[in-house]
Amino acid sequence: MSYFDAASSAPLHPVARQALLAALDEGWADPSRLYREGRRARMLLDAAREAAAEGVGCRPDELTFTSSGTHAVHTGISGALAGRRRIGRHLIVSAVEHSSVLHSAELFDVTEVPVGRTGAVSAQAYVDALRPDTALACLQSANHEVGTVQPVSEVAEVCREAGVPLLVDAAQSLGWGPVEGPWSLLTGSAHKWGGPSGVGLLAVRKGVRFSPQGPADERESGRAAGFENLPAIVAAAASLRAVRAEATQEAVRLRELTERIRARVPQLVADVEVVGDPERRLPGIVTFSCLYVDGETLLHELDREGFSVSSGSSCTSSTLTPSHVLKAMGVLSEGNVRVSLPFGAVSEEVDRFLEVLPGAVARVREKLGAPAAAPTVVVREDVLVVDALGKRCPIPVIELAKVIGDVPVGGTVRVLSDDEAARLDIPAWCEMREQEYVGEEPADRGSAYVVRRVS
Repeated sequence: MSYFDAASSAPLHPVARQALLAALDEGWADPSRLYREGRRARMLLDAAREAAAEGVGCRPDELTFTSSGTHAVHTGISGALAGRRRIGRHLIVSAVEHSSVLHSAELFDVTEVPVGRTGAVSAQAYVDALRPDTALACLQSANHEVGTVQPVSEVAEVCREAGVPLLVDAAQSLGWGPVEGPWSLLTGSAHKWGGPSGVGLLAVRKGVRFSPQGPADERESGRAAGFENLPAIVAAAASLRAVRAEATQEAVRLRELTERIRARVPQLVADVEVVGDPERRLPGIVTFSCLYVDGETLLHELDREGFSVSSGSSCTSSTLTPSHVLKAMGVLSEGNVRVSLPFGAVSEEVDRFLEVLPGAVARVREKLGAPAAAPTVVVREDVLVVDALGKRCPIPVIELAKVIGDVPVGGTVRVLSDDEAARLDIPAWCEMREQEYVGEEPADRGSAYVVRRVS
């Protein structure tokens, strides 16, 4: 089985396993106690904090260990906003932030900064979003779904000039190197770089106004309540140091492998869009979307072939809504596959993935290309109407593709759909197939998506 979903959770690094087992024997006591076992535990905790702080690029007394990366994000946002409550409650986030950031933002007055088609923000967009009552800005260092690296240093500079702290979610990038620029707060998650799950990092620079929320606790400077999971913390710090030692060489190797996927997939599979920035991206992540393919079905096909990958498609969500990242980018969401290679991924397995992918896509398209019922098509005032109500994407797109040739050049097709994914996938199909997307119109049920045939 080839595990190609390291962006979700990386396999436990051998160094992390060794450190975890050793710390289980030596670090079980309360590090706040003064007796011998407590002092030994305190030494392990202090050493782990120093190692992690070195990896982050901050002082040890600026670093807090939390129970997860999500907890670090929630604590960082709530504490920073509480510390600057006299300024206001306005928060700036990018539209492609991790859900932990977006869920925290729902509690405040928030402005979402848009991204371009590659998934990147611009520093000017943050300048435009700043207000007198802006208390905090947030920006991920790199996107978790498409791998695009964000201009954190530039955004941090404009925020510093405005006197607004910037919180950076560095979960995806921290294993590759420290985050550059004058950021104010930073979060990370150990299981993303090969450490154990259940360990997060929160760094708060000296001078940043910060007021921890919730009941007071004496541990971790009052920023993370509860007894420290010392063995896991030690393993997290040890693995961060280990992956950083390998990062430069491994980045070159993984980047070559993902470049191979980016170049070969469009040659092997028709109607594919490779998404994300082609240059400014993490070494191990490549994401692509296939027209006329259900993402969840494709993942099952690849799983049967021995590949563990993930998807941002709407069909993999219990809410059946498109990925907010792909939606913000304005790219195709159906048939989405994210390949995220772990440290040590081998070239032969990438080649085997490229061998089995065309067949897997073809099988899914064959299943979806012949629905039990043919498209319901009627003509109203020289406009072709496709009734795809009650059908989930990619079926509305498939039915549009079947009938677009039935109208003359200049003619229009109205696709009736009540699936939210159609709002993204039909315009994306038009761009890929060089047809004109006229727009969305209200309908008795759902919406009518109007497409004009250009060629």
